[in-house]
Amino acid sequence: MKKDIHIPKVEGIEIAVVLEHNQQHNEDDWNVYIINRKPIDVEMVVIVSQGFSATKKTSLFRRKIDKLPANSFAKFEIMQPELFALDNRFQVSFFEGNQIHEKTFIFQAETIQEGFLREIPLLGKKGIVCK
Repeated sequence: MKKDIHIPKVEGIEIAVVLEHNQQHNEDDWNVYIINRKPIDVEMVVIVSQGFSATKKTSLFRRKIDKLPANSFAKFEIMQPELFALDNRFQVSFFEGNQIHEKTFIFQAETIQEGFLREIPLLGKKGIVCK
């Protein structure tokens, strides 16, 4: 029976952590984006995020995006720098056509740092991308 279950490989969906200046508060914020590099829209996107280590665990954060158009992105979370000492997991589920897809993205502890920022052309901003 298990051999009959087809779990599609997720490609073209990424999570990025971006350092941006918040003009309203005149400070820098770390924002988290989901990027759809696919040539088609994805729908009913559900993102569950959590920071964790061997001894600590944050609360779960859930976010739903009804539709993420082709070749687009959406900001869905602000991230506090205190979380960078933890592994940060983003579990993403979405529908592509009539089929559900799932993928887990993990930013390992201490990998979210200004020195690791790279240009993300679709966003036109610098950040750290997990594919």
